[in-house]
Amino acid sequence: MGRALARVFGLFGGVAGTAQAVDLPPDHAEAMLHVYDGGGVLAAGPAVLIRKSLYDTLSLSATYYVDAVSNASIDVVTTASKYSETRQQLDLGIDYAVRDSLIRVTASSGKEPDYIAQTFGVDVSQELLSGMTTVNLGFTEGHDAVGRKGEEGFFDHAKHWQYRVGATQIVTSRWLASANYEILADKGFLGSAYRPARVFGAFVPEEVPRTRSARALKFRVLGDISDWFKDGSWGAGQRHSMHVDYRYYWDNWAIKAHTVEGGYSRYFGDKWLADTWLRFNHQSAALFYSDNAQEETKYITRNRQLGTFNSWALGGRATYEYAKVPGQYDIKLSGSLEYVRFDYKDFTDFRTGKAYAFNGALLQLYLTANF
Repeated sequence: MGRALARVFGLFGGVAGTAQAVDLPPDHAEAMLHVYDGGGVLAAGPAVLIRKSLYDTLSLSATYYVDAVSNASIDVVTTASKYSETRQQLDLGIDYAVRDSLIRVTASSGKEPDYIAQTFGVDVSQELLSGMTTVNLGFTEGHDAVGRKGEEGFFDHAKHWQYRVGATQIVTSRWLASANYEILADKGFLGSAYRPARVFGAFVPEEVPRTRSARALKFRVLGDISDWFKDGSWGAGQRHSMHVDYRYYWDNWAIKAHTVEGGYSRYFGDKWLADTWLRFNHQSAALFYSDNAQEETKYITRNRQLGTFNSWALGGRATYEYAKVPGQYDIKLSGSLEYVRFDYKDFTDFRTGKAYAFNGALLQLYLTANF
């Protein structure tokens, strides 16, 4: 996507030239601090990423992520008590470039007091037609160990598989289009060790199926719109781009979700880049979801994330190029803020007797360097 953005902003000499081989991601270091506050959850922590090339065709990367969480969400305060915990995750990656292909192998391990998640993935991208088309194939497998606070060991496990295929096409010298398709499958313990369901007004243990399969389609159009700003108009002489995304998700639990996003980016001079985006999402409920079931069934959940809801998000990001020596390094500072709103249509807040809704905000600060 970095190469795609460079093309969109006109930072390449057209698309007529042929690429002899794909490029490895640049040597890169990044430090990030994030803070999320919403729905009774406060999460904050740092992340550090380092990527270094060992040879012209091989690079290694590592990311370490820490999340300190204070949870007083509606699920917690209405059925239990507030708690705090720390989550840690380590990601490792290897990138190997051969001719017009880039192969990436990744592994990650995340740990919480009552949960361990490990994943392994392989992605291959292949440039075709002199770099005009890029095809991507990928696979990820995950293994989770599930426990309960106050109990030793793990009482259950879960496995996850994701298969993905996609293509990006340079449509013109200023426009790109992409399409991606995902197949997802899960098996094992897929519910919560703590969340109860409600039947006839009484709380009962949650029961969800131990298998799940899903599909997702995503389409994106990304373009350089600098020529829309004529001489003498606002923004004339600067670089501008826009994108539009649409994603459709469906699974065998009867959930269907539609997500639409539009975004706009522009430079202010040579050192400042501003991005903004607006996203809408609608999801329908799972077959066995109920706020308060009026009959006994084999499966029942009151997980609001499996219910019917609408959400939207409005965000912005500013990036400043602090220092740059062409051909040697560049250092950038950036910050982003996203405001989110969730409105649940069939999940009741016991405290008010009304449908539950909440607002949230995510702040991220970055220091990045390419060298």
